[in-house]
Amino acid sequence: MSRDGQRRNLYGRRQGRPLRAGRRALLEARLPALQIALPDPPGRLPAEALFDPLPDRLFLEVGFGGGEHLAWQMARHPDAGFVAAEYFITGVASLLDQLPAEPPPRLKLYIGDARDLMECLPDALFDKIFILFPDPWPKRRHHKRRLIQTPTVDLLVRLLKDGGELRFASDDPGYLAWALQRLTAHPALRWQVRGPADWRYRPDDWPATRYEQKAVAAGRRPAFLRFRRKPRQSVPTDP
Repeated sequence: MSRDGQRRNLYGRRQGRPLRAGRRALLEARLPALQIALPDPPGRLPAEALFDPLPDRLFLEVGFGGGEHLAWQMARHPDAGFVAAEYFITGVASLLDQLPAEPPPRLKLYIGDARDLMECLPDALFDKIFILFPDPWPKRRHHKRRLIQTPTVDLLVRLLKDGGELRFASDDPGYLAWALQRLTAHPALRWQVRGPADWRYRPDDWPATRYEQKAVAAGRRPAFLRFRRKPRQSVPTDP
């Protein structure tokens, strides 16, 4: 269920194999200081409730998987704050295992459906949003479970600062076409593509994830899409 009572079905199981004792201990020791609690009753969550003081730059990763990309970005942007959402507790434990022993004050985690968090956040908050290799739900009857839907794109656009960047990656041709159709249709997003092949290559500041490496090893070819948020005053009908 979403926080407004509407049914959502985006994920399967919350955990795979049982966690090893060391990772269970990591969760117990580090997660409480990093975890975001949504307002109750539902409402907007002020940016200052995430970080005080608020960093000049904020990044959001929606579904960080094993955490490799998030840990890489944090190491290379020590001035930025990071908000990340992940449904699977196994991925959360994997991320914590890659971080320094002391929980970094510029990281906040939400454990659950990222859309519940995003709906609570204020406008124009993030400089970059990452959505990397979300579940493609390839069967037609499951397409409604895909993360990239028109309402979600509206939400992402609302959260991006003017000039902010949305990054999306997939190795599933059907989902790539689906996402392109919905992302390019939004009047506030501009696809950052210069030629017919450059979206097949990651920029230097976009590291490979474990999932991408598995996809390549299996013969699947990932695509990497980058969109820029147009200035609000230049978009006649902004969501």
